[in-house]
Amino acid sequence: MANFEMKRVYLDVCALCRPFDDQSQIRIRMETDAVQLILAHIREGEIQLIISPVHRVEISAIANTEEPIQLETLLEHLATSVDFDLTQGRARAEELVNQGLGPADAAHIAFAEQAGADSVTCDDRLLRRGQRGGLRVWSGTRMQYCEKEGLT
Repeated sequence: MANFEMKRVYLDVCALCRPFDDQSQIRIRMETDAVQLILAHIREGEIQLIISPVHRVEISAIANTEEPIQLETLLEHLATSVDFDLTQGRARAEELVNQGLGPADAAHIAFAEQAGADSVTCDDRLLRRGQRGGLRVWSGTRMQYCEKEGLT
């Protein structure tokens, strides 16, 4: 019997929030479709959605009253929590901040690295950093992830 390990994805809060954005622009609609496609594969049990304590902090800071409730419900039903080493995560996040990432992005990457999950984001600075190397996980946009994984 083959040893099968499920693919893991770490969608940052910005990526998860895309369906709540104004859908009048085609780019926003395409990105929303990509998020929905990823979530469909998570629902089918083909991919594991990994979340960290950073998700909870960022979601609780959203001012809209409906959006945080819907995000928490989504995470409750679809996400997998991992037992993270918070000391190790903080140390790695500090390294990444010293390399030019913002604190939240650095924390997301540190936790994605610990979980061995691909990181999906819309942060341009983080995406450039991922292209230059230095991250220990794949990092890209929602659409790049769908293409990389052949999601249909």
